[in-house]
Amino acid sequence: MALTNPQLPSGSEDSAQKNLVVNDAKNERALSGDEKAAVLLLALGPDFGKPIWEELDEIEIRQLSRAMVRLGPITQDMLDALLSEFIMGVSSSGAMAGNTDTTERLLLSFLPQDRVDQIMEEIRGPAGRNIWEKLSNVQEDILASYLKNEYPQTIAVVLTKISPDHASRVLSVLPEELALDVVQRMLSIDPVQKEILEKIEATLRTEFMSTLSHTQRRDSHEQMADIFNAFDRQTEARFMTALEDINRESAERIKSLMFTFDDLTRLESAAIQTLLQNFDKKELALALKGASDTAKEFFFSNMSARASSMMRDDMDAMGAVRLKDVDEAQSRLVNTAKDLAARGEIVINKGKADEEMIQ
Repeated sequence: MALTNPQLPSGSEDSAQKNLVVNDAKNERALSGDEKAAVLLLALGPDFGKPIWEELDEIEIRQLSRAMVRLGPITQDMLDALLSEFIMGVSSSGAMAGNTDTTERLLLSFLPQDRVDQIMEEIRGPAGRNIWEKLSNVQEDILASYLKNEYPQTIAVVLTKISPDHASRVLSVLPEELALDVVQRMLSIDPVQKEILEKIEATLRTEFMSTLSHTQRRDSHEQMADIFNAFDRQTEARFMTALEDINRESAERIKSLMFTFDDLTRLESAAIQTLLQNFDKKELALALKGASDTAKEFFFSNMSARASSMMRDDMDAMGAVRLKDVDEAQSRLVNTAKDLAARGEIVINKGKADEEMIQ
């Protein structure tokens, strides 16, 4: 049923207009630089704003996306003042509001779905990936540096929510007196009320995780390991050999950080099963064509007898294949494993010395 506008008594219309002006005045506020850019791009919309978005880098897109989500209501007066400031003849039919939905729709107009999902997941926090899982991937000294300024009870709550191994590393780098206080509180901690936990999560998202993405710099060896992972086999060997001659210590560190095709043989049985289910069988046959006998047997042992027999037949039927094609197939298999690990569907263990099992 359509709603009808009730007739206002004489004089009420003027009163309503005055109330509207008062409410608008309450909503008006000074905008930061990020917010001004976000409002302007919202006003331009996807068609006129797309060329601008395409010129921005990843960090700028994330920064503007966060600003959009936090905007809230933007009055017509605020928009008019902003447009005048930029001396642009842009008109608008009314007020706007920046929120999660409008930001996501705008991003989808010029970015692929996977990039938008990644950006929005980081902004949403627990609505995407769990905030506690994210914290478990933050370097322990960085997390400890932030937490040491919080109340011991708050630190205790945070450490009970992240993985035990990461909590132990964070405790070990906290000031000793504070760490002992936190341990005592963790031992006697009661179930935390939902409202308190939500406040802690919100604070971690807005004050820590959002700032971390702008301030945290990756170790240069980690970045170089990613680059080496993307090399084909011959290029990787050439650069690694040259680097070993110049700086053996850096070369060894890069090797330890790289995740290669051979590292797949260290996956748990459940993880390799998940990987096999998410990878094309013809691509797998090509990847295994140039693999070592050990790697081949590892994959075959994680298939049914029928599936492994068919895979061997497919590999024999291929005949000779180019090394470049094999390298590319192996690289795609490794990247699939990395994607599954990033989504939390499998765990990658590179078999470092302190993680190896002793009989």
